[in-house]
Amino acid sequence: MAASTTRSSASCSASPSPSPRYPPPTRPALPLLAVRSSSSSAAARPRAVAVCSFGSGVAEDDTSIPAAVKVPILKEFHRHIYNRDWHYSCGTKDYKLLMDKFRLVSTAFLELGQGYQEAIEEITRLMGAGMAKFICKEFHVQFLAVLSVETVDDYNEYCHYVAGLVGYGLSRLFHAGGTEDLASDSLSNSMGLFLQKINIIRDYLEDINEIPKSRMFWPREIWSKYVNKLEDLKYEENSEKAVQCLNDMVTNALSHAEDCLQYMSALKDHAIFRFCAIPQIMAIGTCAICYNNVNVFRGVVKMRRGLTARVIDETNTMSDVYTAFYEFSSLIESKIDNNDPNASLTRKRVDAIKRTCKSSCSLKRRGYDLEKSKYNSMLIMVVLLLVAIVLGMIYAK
Repeated sequence: MAASTTRSSASCSASPSPSPRYPPPTRPALPLLAVRSSSSSAAARPRAVAVCSFGSGVAEDDTSIPAAVKVPILKEFHRHIYNRDWHYSCGTKDYKLLMDKFRLVSTAFLELGQGYQEAIEEITRLMGAGMAKFICKEFHVQFLAVLSVETVDDYNEYCHYVAGLVGYGLSRLFHAGGTEDLASDSLSNSMGLFLQKINIIRDYLEDINEIPKSRMFWPREIWSKYVNKLEDLKYEENSEKAVQCLNDMVTNALSHAEDCLQYMSALKDHAIFRFCAIPQIMAIGTCAICYNNVNVFRGVVKMRRGLTARVIDETNTMSDVYTAFYEFSSLIESKIDNNDPNASLTRKRVDAIKRTCKSSCSLKRRGYDLEKSKYNSMLIMVVLLLVAIVLGMIYAK
């Protein structure tokens, strides 16, 4: 894909003027700020840091951009957010819209107070440098015909740069707003890693089939226990090994769940709480859908819209979070195959999540079912038939 840039000198001085506690972004930027947000009703300031950081992720994700072009953009992205005239055309669909109209994001960013701008700039700088590091590594290892994300440590480091640092930034912004205590870097990092790892697991097929070249984020240390090449997982003859590898990846992601619960339990502001909690519940729900599910290697696997709507509507307190994590963890537990190589570790991590939720003494009964009831369609047909019969009798008279 052809990419074009518009460059001009950018002022790197932040506005010193004070801002409201939740400063609103410029109105034209609002749709862009909500493009990839899991909770569009959340406060504007956290979304600003998320979107500014996400812009660098769009450039990083676009496999058509040569490394020689991509790396300088990532390294300088924290400066570009100060420049209303800068944009870089890349990505597709919503991603392309975001990058083409990045001036709206920059304008919203420049309306924030200096403290917020400095926090966003610092996290964006660290993210860009981290992504650039992995792209340089990927360029080098592709020449050697090996995979860049070799170890679980590499995997954690990559997820830290692209998502954990967002957790850092958001925690600092929440604290700067005066409503939240400053969360530890460890807990903030886990909030990002849990979301990122679930996305990487769910998007296996899309990433491996990416054109012009695959995006391969699953660590070799895990997948090499099951297949010779990462792309082998998508072939039907490898289904059993693929599911075992998938369960290994899910089990790895579950290691962050307890930290996420601890982080959310300390939040005080309702808008911030929902902004953080809804994506985390969606993540544990997606985790439950993906676990032991060969369809991850066949097509799109995601939560039903109706269930998603319930999560958004019903997530208001920590009790709601504990309930969702408990029920989705129980669903994972019900799918554990004792013959799975990681069954023992998976069960251990699920049990730990359930104990944490149960110890809150605030569990409700929600019944988050991942699949539609097999009786729904039949019931609808019967009701429609009865309505037709009744109407027929009325009109016959």
